[in-house]
Amino acid sequence: MSFPLQKTDAEWQAELAAKGAEPLAFHVTRRAHTERPYTGKYEQVWADGTYHCICCGNTLFDSHTKFDAGCGWPSFAQALPGAITEHVDRSHGMVRVETVCSQCGAHLGHVFEDGPAPTGLRYCMNSAALELQKR
Repeated sequence: MSFPLQKTDAEWQAELAAKGAEPLAFHVTRRAHTERPYTGKYEQVWADGTYHCICCGNTLFDSHTKFDAGCGWPSFAQALPGAITEHVDRSHGMVRVETVCSQCGAHLGHVFEDGPAPTGLRYCMNSAALELQKR
């Protein structure tokens, strides 16, 4: 899959280091790893603002769509239009829908159909893939 913004692994590592991203950020965003539940810095943050891709800065979610899903990861009921690309993930013996940044392809997490109305969606994201910009 091709994305508008592409860099080498070394360039992504340097970009993340320059932003002060946590060490896990590269493995989550570029290798599709998952942080342990209840360990992410945004899991229990309820500040007003927007959530962006830690790699490229693409705006992904508005904080007004964040909710406590009780799953251990930050969860959102709706992504901003065009911000996320979804595809089937058949890893680990499961079939899920993976979410990646539509600009740089960074792995963000997965989307499930067990969220609140009106969307019924739960975008279950890794904190390590996100950056909150408070209003």
